[in-house]
Amino acid sequence: MSNNEKFEGFKKRLVEDNEKRYSEEIREKYGAEAVEKSNSQLMNMTEEQYNEMQELGDSVMATLREAYATGGPECELGQKAAELHARWITCCWGSYNKEAHANLTQMYVDDERFRAYYDKEQSGMAEFLRDAVYIYTK
Repeated sequence: MSNNEKFEGFKKRLVEDNEKRYSEEIREKYGAEAVEKSNSQLMNMTEEQYNEMQELGDSVMATLREAYATGGPECELGQKAAELHARWITCCWGSYNKEAHANLTQMYVDDERFRAYYDKEQSGMAEFLRDAVYIYTK
């Protein structure tokens, strides 16, 4: 099996696992069209694009940690975290929408699973990101 075939199988497995775990919930929240678009976006990524998206996600978290430790959501690093997050979701979604971005980060605060992910290193980071994105999207 070639590396490309392995990568295609990896992406397919990611989508299938996500569908098994969250299909009903995400379709109810975001609509079937948005979910299918996101799945298609992932399936059409090259390995290089996927790796860039992963690195961007790591940069979001690193910048968010630094911004949280050194300033407020309006500070330069807080706004850089929001901008990086916008770029990251654009990789995932295939397009960008300010309202959807702000709503997503509100969901990070409201949904305990996302809050736990963002707050795992420091309580309050989900709210910090939401606040930074609200400023960024205004």
